[in-house]
Amino acid sequence: MWIRRVTRQLLMIMVTVVLGGFLGATLVRLAPGFTVDEGELDPRLAKESVQVLRQARVQDGDIFRFYGHYWARILKGDLGVSRSLGRPVSELLAQRLPVTFRSVALGLAVGWLFGLALALPAAMYRSSAYDLLSTVASGVFLCLPSTVLAMLLFFLRGSAPLVIGLVVFPKVFRYIRNLVVKTSSLPHIVTARAKGLGRTRILFWHVLPVAGPEILALAGVSVTLGFGASIPVEVICGSPGIGQLAWLSALSRDLPLLVNLTVLVTVVTLLANFASDFTAVTLVRNQQ
Repeated sequence: MWIRRVTRQLLMIMVTVVLGGFLGATLVRLAPGFTVDEGELDPRLAKESVQVLRQARVQDGDIFRFYGHYWARILKGDLGVSRSLGRPVSELLAQRLPVTFRSVALGLAVGWLFGLALALPAAMYRSSAYDLLSTVASGVFLCLPSTVLAMLLFFLRGSAPLVIGLVVFPKVFRYIRNLVVKTSSLPHIVTARAKGLGRTRILFWHVLPVAGPEILALAGVSVTLGFGASIPVEVICGSPGIGQLAWLSALSRDLPLLVNLTVLVTVVTLLANFASDFTAVTLVRNQQ
């Protein structure tokens, strides 16, 4: 049964990736200025070079033809060549992916550390003053867009992982706090508290195991948040990762590079959600 479920989920991921890449390519193709190349304004270029630039844009204009050729190359292991940077896309991704993965991983660690550090005491002790202060603190970061946070920390010489962590932190705090409070009201946990068990033991032996599947689901969502925040954060902080590469390719309407980045982010997001959901379902079955 679980094999059928996993197979169905993987097929859905493949379909979503293909459709996501096509929609991303279509949006780039329909964007204003797609048929214009800034390189044509270079007075040093000969007419033949300008004609080559225009011909490349014409070839990308037929989105169905372009996307068909794109997947045909993908099946051969060829990601194409960036129009704006003049380098193989695989080479660009190999250089910049480790930077983004490191920033997102450290940012998620910071966000979860801050979120858990504030959420668990707020849910365990139910102090009105502490609850108010922690809620206000998370609300401030929740209201600030990731771009604004990046600009503020840029002037304070903050790093990209710290900004990503502050973007993820309020979501983790609010969800974990509400989840722990809700789980703490279950009958068997109320009974354990009435028998005199300590708060720490109740939390780690009774509350968190029950809330585990939902916490894992949040982990998958937080990966999506981290990657989404990494684009503006890396641009503003000057971090040479995928976010900065996406910004540069968007400015130059670099269709081959943008499609690859869209497919990459889609794959990472879907696999993270799939892994968290699969693990959560497995935990629920083991508990039963």
